[in-house]
Amino acid sequence: MSMIYDVPGVGIIEIDTLVVDSNGTISVKGEIVPGVVERIHQIQAMGVNVVMISSDQRGNARALAQSSGITYYEAANGREKEDILISLGSNNVAAIGNARTDIGLFVKSLISIATLQGEGIHKDIIDHVDVIMPSINDAMDFFLDSNTFIATMKR
Repeated sequence: MSMIYDVPGVGIIEIDTLVVDSNGTISVKGEIVPGVVERIHQIQAMGVNVVMISSDQRGNARALAQSSGITYYEAANGREKEDILISLGSNNVAAIGNARTDIGLFVKSLISIATLQGEGIHKDIIDHVDVIMPSINDAMDFFLDSNTFIATMKR
């Protein structure tokens, strides 16, 4: 199963895997953003594989992933993040992140979203994302509300 959107001027966009980062994305200053876990479960209920690929700057990414019910992969740098994404074996990936190390994820993903939260975003990612959202919850809601997704993505 997956999230499927029929986007005017673009066609069918299907997402079967959602990759998230930890620091500055599903967590801010080491704490999971309230509302994220519920949204992750809603997306998983749609049949989407949700995974975290993180360099684990704060040392708690594995615990955050485990408490959120998602699979965790650790990557030392952006190239390793990209390699892990490719190893997942899907061409229907969406990625959410905020850091320079997420650029490889954004480039290899069908849809990429930057979240501008308390830890900021790196300027280099701007040219590599499709959408910029003010929070992780807004980014997840973007996928959960097909009208929002279609309105933003149509040509």
